[in-house]
Amino acid sequence: MGDRDKTDKPKRYPPEGVTLEMMVTALYENYGWQRLSEKINVNCFKENPSIKSSLKFLRKTPWARTKVEQLYIWRAKTGWDPRDNAK
Repeated sequence: MGDRDKTDKPKRYPPEGVTLEMMVTALYENYGWQRLSEKINVNCFKENPSIKSSLKFLRKTPWARTKVEQLYIWRAKTGWDPRDNAK
């Protein structure tokens, strides 16, 4: 029939198979803690940051997790890497 019969799955964000730990690790590796804390203003990236402590906070704080997911998705879509601008 028509296009309406197609069952398109909505896009998942974050993409299926990408864990919160994978997102935080990728963002940390690209930005470092200082730059990441400038992009997402949360103490878990400022005060004695670590992957483990960040995950603990982000799992309890939906608004902060959403910001991490949005930054990860944006970076994944654009492919932008801050190291490209390093002098």
